[in-house]
Amino acid sequence: MKALHRWIALLIIAVVTFSFFSVATSKVQADTKLNSNSIPQWELMWDEDSVPAIEEVNGVFAAGEWQSFTFDDALPDKPAHIRAAWLRFKLPEYDLSRPAVLITKLTAKDVKIFMDQKVVYESSRNYPFNKNEILLSLSESESGQFVYLFVQTDSDWLGFKAQPEVGEGQALNKDFLKKEVYEVILGSILLFVSLALLLCFIFLNRTYLAGLVSLSFFILSISLMILSLSPYLHTMYSHNGRVMYYLFDIGSNLLMPSLFFFFERIFGKGPWKIITRFRKLQVIVSIITIIWLFLSFSSSEIGSAYTSATIITFGGTIIIGNGLLFILLIRFCLQKNKNAIIMATGFGIFAAIGVMEVIWYFISEMNYDMFFWKWGIMTFLVSLLFILARRIIESYDQVLKYSRQLEVFNNELQRSEKMEIISQLAASVAHEVRNPLQVTRGFLQVLGESPRNEKEKGFMVLAIEELDRASEIITDFLMFAKPELDQMTTLNVAEEILKIEAILVPLANMQGSIIQVESASNLYVYGNSSKLKQALINIIKNSIEALNKGGTIVIQAYSKDDLHVVICIKDNGEGMNELELKKLGEPYYSKKTKGTGLGLMVTFRIIEVMKGSIFFTSEKGVGTEATIQFPMVKK
Repeated sequence: MKALHRWIALLIIAVVTFSFFSVATSKVQADTKLNSNSIPQWELMWDEDSVPAIEEVNGVFAAGEWQSFTFDDALPDKPAHIRAAWLRFKLPEYDLSRPAVLITKLTAKDVKIFMDQKVVYESSRNYPFNKNEILLSLSESESGQFVYLFVQTDSDWLGFKAQPEVGEGQALNKDFLKKEVYEVILGSILLFVSLALLLCFIFLNRTYLAGLVSLSFFILSISLMILSLSPYLHTMYSHNGRVMYYLFDIGSNLLMPSLFFFFERIFGKGPWKIITRFRKLQVIVSIITIIWLFLSFSSSEIGSAYTSATIITFGGTIIIGNGLLFILLIRFCLQKNKNAIIMATGFGIFAAIGVMEVIWYFISEMNYDMFFWKWGIMTFLVSLLFILARRIIESYDQVLKYSRQLEVFNNELQRSEKMEIISQLAASVAHEVRNPLQVTRGFLQVLGESPRNEKEKGFMVLAIEELDRASEIITDFLMFAKPELDQMTTLNVAEEILKIEAILVPLANMQGSIIQVESASNLYVYGNSSKLKQALINIIKNSIEALNKGGTIVIQAYSKDDLHVVICIKDNGEGMNELELKKLGEPYYSKKTKGTGLGLMVTFRIIEVMKGSIFFTSEKGVGTEATIQFPMVKK
């Protein structure tokens, strides 16, 4: 949860940084305007003729023909039957080495500019894009003269939304590029990111492919919308303007389907499958709209109907989709879904910025170009990328967890197979060997009663001892082969450990070691008393033999979660390395000179039959700790 809070904080810091950068850029632009010569007002005259006649217009000075406006005024309402107008403004007096005029936020589709009754700029578009950014070079002789613009449009607004600026051409060009190119850079970066994400499917599992592709298309749609609305591209690449303009429609039709497809991959189908159903509806609407778009090129009637319909469909899907997204995110956030919290944070920042800009747009009488929403959408995209990264990391961690479990299961399976083979072999060998050994031992005892000399008597005693050791090994074999415990009963762990302590303290004292017992009372397990002693004695004896002089063995017994009894046997002996730890309990592995490894094998089987588990930890030169856990029995 702390990591989640850190990421949310980073998102907020990113938005604040972007906002500060944008405000600073705006201030620099404002300072540039203060240092240039601003045009205080402009004039307009409506023209019913679609063919410009500069000679006639240049002589029209009658009162009422030209309407004067300041740049603080709202754009005039265009008469319904008129689509053309003349605009003019007077250049200030200037003394510049390379003068130029920068015209920004000119609302018109087709533009023709006249100076000294000559055409100095012309732009004609066969698509309804009404934003213009124009930089014109001037001469010294044009100082104080009028600049005439013949403009045409089918929209309801026509005219200047910002003051033209007169200044040094190089400075104005730099200001123009600084102001306009950042949108192109932002859109290009998003386009590159979307394509890079699409290429990632080569390296990722198919599990993530659907979410990755949907997110890529969402980023692609945002990049197309930003690029297609950039006046810079429409000015610099006017011959491809129609293609760029309709890229906005393609991007807007990819926006909501790709977002809800990604949303479905992360959060599922939603209550009553509402996410899936809305996503399918969006896909159908988008397909129909894109087909309609291509059909609109064939006739103006279809194009007009398309334009009217797409305003409704785009606005409707954005409003309904965002509203549905907002409600579902609240629902998932209340369920403490971390991905929902991250997405809600990014979406909330974007929505807050968008709402504030829309409000300010209407407060300023639609004389404001929305700017900060682009950074808001960036925070939303960052949150989506973070969610996808979290899903990939979580899946990767899950795969690692499963691989570790699989390795453990595989080791257990191999051990189980080994134990099964050895137990079958042990049972058959023990039965075949035990009887001849007992007969041999009997004859040796008889011979030992009347030896010829003390030397022969010593040989007989040694032979009998070795036969007894062989018999013990066979007994261990039988125990390992058939570990079923008879006379199972409820055992008091503390009492059993005290009995074991009494047996092993003399052995420990002989080695110069100490046994310390710390056992809680009222700890009960179900098992066989003698077999439990055998298992614990095997472990404790190994600890005694691993000790140096003055070593200590600590035996602890306690309750864990009131469900299990834990017996911990810890020594400060020579310890073992990782490889030696892994071999514990394997057949015929022992660190003793005459050891067979059967003792620990039997111990493992006894604990297993009592439904317990055993785990060893050790460090070379520090010591070894055996942790045994049994189910607790209530008494």
